[in-house]
Amino acid sequence: MFEKLGLLIVTRKKFIFTLFISLILTAGAIGSSVFGKLDSGGYSDPNSDSAKVFEYLTDEFKVKDPAIVLVVETKNGITSPDASASASKLESQIKLEPGVESTLSFWSSGGAPSLKSSDGNSAFLFIYSESIEWDEVQNLGKRMQEKYEGDYETLKVYASGTGVFAHAINTKIADDLKLSEAISIPLTFIFLVFVFGSLVASAMPLLVGVSAILGSLLVMYLLTLFTGVSVFALNLITGLGLGLGIDYSLLMVNRFREELHAGKSVEEAVRKTVSTAGKTVFYSGLTIVITLASLMLFPLMFLKSFGYAGVTVVIMAVLGSLVALPALLAILGTRINKAVVRKGAITPKQEGRWAQTARFVMRRPVAVVTLSLILLTVLAAPIKDIVFTQVDSRVLPASNPAAAASQIISERFPGQEGNPIEIVVPNGAQITSQIDKFTSEVAKVDGIVRIGPLQTYGNDVRVTAIHEMGPRTPDAERLINEIRDLAAPKGTLIGGVAADYADTQNGIARTMPWALLWIVIGVLVLLFVFTGSIILPIKAVILNVLSLAATLGAITWIFVDGNLQWLVGEFTVTNAVDTGSIILVAVVAFGLSMDYELFLLSRIKEEHDAGKSNVESVAVGLQRSARIITAAAGLLAIVFASFVLSGVTSIKMLGFGVAFAIILDATLVRALLVPALMRLFGERNWWAPEAMKKFTISH
Repeated sequence: MFEKLGLLIVTRKKFIFTLFISLILTAGAIGSSVFGKLDSGGYSDPNSDSAKVFEYLTDEFKVKDPAIVLVVETKNGITSPDASASASKLESQIKLEPGVESTLSFWSSGGAPSLKSSDGNSAFLFIYSESIEWDEVQNLGKRMQEKYEGDYETLKVYASGTGVFAHAINTKIADDLKLSEAISIPLTFIFLVFVFGSLVASAMPLLVGVSAILGSLLVMYLLTLFTGVSVFALNLITGLGLGLGIDYSLLMVNRFREELHAGKSVEEAVRKTVSTAGKTVFYSGLTIVITLASLMLFPLMFLKSFGYAGVTVVIMAVLGSLVALPALLAILGTRINKAVVRKGAITPKQEGRWAQTARFVMRRPVAVVTLSLILLTVLAAPIKDIVFTQVDSRVLPASNPAAAASQIISERFPGQEGNPIEIVVPNGAQITSQIDKFTSEVAKVDGIVRIGPLQTYGNDVRVTAIHEMGPRTPDAERLINEIRDLAAPKGTLIGGVAADYADTQNGIARTMPWALLWIVIGVLVLLFVFTGSIILPIKAVILNVLSLAATLGAITWIFVDGNLQWLVGEFTVTNAVDTGSIILVAVVAFGLSMDYELFLLSRIKEEHDAGKSNVESVAVGLQRSARIITAAAGLLAIVFASFVLSGVTSIKMLGFGVAFAIILDATLVRALLVPALMRLFGERNWWAPEAMKKFTISH
């Protein structure tokens, strides 16, 4: 297949390259419309009890959550004449704003106690949106914040709520992406010139990376027409697009240069590059696709979005590497080495420091393995203290107005008035005495501030319970579980934000074993097909798990315990990490680790199949691939490390986690542990039952 593809490319190179570029530019033009259609939510399990409660509230009870929550602060108390007059004027003015369906405040409700602060100097003003479309809700939040936040006559107004938070986080991510790209792209280009050795060759990753990003934007735009897509997915598209563009271009260009150096013609070199390095790129991409596809199994739209984005950008990067890049190499030919900056990067070496490192390691394999495992264990140790939560306003910098408003709400209002526990009993109008008995037991649960009055909607009953802790915290999850353990009337549903959080955590926990099974089986099968070995895939999975544990330990030490902020930048320490973000880091890091595993094993396998001994094939394979792996890892780490500059904690954690995992994997694991274990297992590395060898590929 790859030989035929190479032949097709060299015979129709100009047509193929022109067609590919035209399609990508068209995709980018259409795909740019995706901005503004992305969702900053998506942390809920749509099949949970809390989701059913939400449907009851919206469809049956016609209850809506406010899109914007204003905190109105007064100097002389919320019941003073001047405060009441100014607040009423403010609310009347807001009601006339386009997109506002209705409002509710302490003043318009007749002085509802639940809408005033504990000190009596602040009160809520809820704004309800006419539309439920995500982009319109956040646009309303933007307008309300810009127009009304700040001083209003005798009042001070703070803006919070879903619409304001969505606008704040989307704006912050967009600004952070610009800053990240402004720093990472110049640094990456300088590094690319050094690694590739010539200006012409160093432009190849941009071809693959940019085409992968533009193609992915089109797919994301099409997906938004049918389902929700998280705004956070843009970061993964950018990071993986540029990163894999670098990885695959290094592999392809390096092999093309090797073949030219061996005396082959340009056409022969391209065909050989596609049939060898191209094959590795294909299987590497397939491994990452299998790994990232596991994210689609989770119920959260947030994680599904990363699955969609990750799978798409990898496929696009593989297509660019197997189609556009070889076509351009065929067009450029020996001009790939034009504008030489560093001659040492152009000429491949059979012997060098990486081969020497491999031989040194293989002379002391037991000591290297022991010391490496001790270091990984030390790095992984903090993972025992990991605590999980979900994204809330604290992912924004404390100085952000939306985060500041949320902090004011948590400090001044007794209980989570805007985030009640919703108790819904379908067809419960005939058993109100049982419901009263149940809610009286709920009131006794530690953390409940008060129980609201029983409300009937036809035959259905609704009761609200106000709690004191943050709704997306382990304490709130414990509270919901305690309430659900109480004896309740048949059919009772527990909903609200805290229940949504508990259901989401449970949904993740239920899905996790299946996702892990999918990844492990998929990777083991694919690596067996690629290597023809039973031992190598098992070792690869175990090493990647150890590397991942060390990465999660480092994340815990920094983002749970609050260490090293001088390096990663300031963030609000919540003593917990977002569950979805941790899963994302783990899956992306695992997939990229397998990427480098295939790079290394491909060359070792090729040398071994050529007749070299186990030790010699490892040494030569490491010499031929380690420079690529290290350079690719360094470049990819720069791309992801630039995300550390983000003011959004979950993006900062993604950047640090992936960059740390990449560097750890490319140095300690690939350069030391893999050669040492290859030496210890010897020729047994390549063992597999004869009956199974027919399912493997040749190198």
